[in-house]
Amino acid sequence: MSRRFITPLDRYVAAEFTRIFTVTTLGFPVLVFVIDLVDNLRKYTERKLALKAVALSYVYWIPDTLFMVLPAAVLFATVFSIGTFTRYSEITAAKASGISFYRFIAPILFMAMIAMGIDVVFAEIAPPANAQRLKLLAGKGQDRDNNRYNFAFASETGRVYRIYTLDVKQRFVENMEIEERGSVKRPGLLVAAKNATWYDNRGWVLKSGIVHVVPNDSTDRAVAFDSLVDRHFTERPQDLQATERQPSEMNFADLSRFISALERSGADVNLLRVERMLKLAIPVTCLIIALFGAPLATSSQRGGAAYGIAVSLATTILFLVLIQLTKAIGGKGLMPPDLAAWVPNVACGLFALVLLYRVRT
Repeated sequence: MSRRFITPLDRYVAAEFTRIFTVTTLGFPVLVFVIDLVDNLRKYTERKLALKAVALSYVYWIPDTLFMVLPAAVLFATVFSIGTFTRYSEITAAKASGISFYRFIAPILFMAMIAMGIDVVFAEIAPPANAQRLKLLAGKGQDRDNNRYNFAFASETGRVYRIYTLDVKQRFVENMEIEERGSVKRPGLLVAAKNATWYDNRGWVLKSGIVHVVPNDSTDRAVAFDSLVDRHFTERPQDLQATERQPSEMNFADLSRFISALERSGADVNLLRVERMLKLAIPVTCLIIALFGAPLATSSQRGGAAYGIAVSLATTILFLVLIQLTKAIGGKGLMPPDLAAWVPNVACGLFALVLLYRVRT
């Protein structure tokens, strides 16, 4: 942005917003952590978790917490900064100088866009941190992450893997079947192996098994093998355990692959699709909520801090309720899941446009 477009008033408005935004962003996680600790202290004690493990789990929880609270921090900063400018007649003075309300709040909207970008980053770095946090709070070893038993996995190419035992740490599979459906031009395959091991340079090496070729126009043929390298079996050991992970442990790309795999297996993925789209919708909320909060903060010149807190908390709670409501609606398939994630933003955005239209400029 050219310097001639940045006025001293812009710097003043941006600085006031940034001050409140920073304090709120740092304060919200502390409040969330204290509430969570009080609520789960007995659970942590029963699991005999070490103090260090509990403390470290909250460190890993910081990205996910900030991802959720940044829109609320933007709202608080917008309402309190605009409320202060209104009480001290600074907005009135700006209007008298020929500066419209829309131009006055431009620095706030710019800062909200920066917060939106930061929130997108948190959406990507939070999942691996959440995985580490859940591992620390499990109160036991890494079995949940390393082992999986008696499951089926549908690959992106249409193959279905049926596996009795998966050991991710040892990169080892015991008793598995691979089913590949045939077509008019290609026969089907059924591969059964006693075990398989993953090698970084070779992929999966199957041991002690048999390959059944199933043509469409004749009987099947079987070939036994001692060792077989399946070049089409490209899924890594950690990919095969995808169904054991929670949506909060996966970023947008991982969750998309997970949803595709479940869809091929015929599972209901509506709720997961809502969760995936919220990874984009929640950061955009930072900008929408600033558009909503700026005109709302000018509606009372005498409310002071109590008014600002009431408006911010009420709006935050209402927005969270809307998110949970639309997640339930989208999860049940009552509306397209991807659309359901955007309903709170759309509703808040429309209300913001009405408020902005009614503001005296």
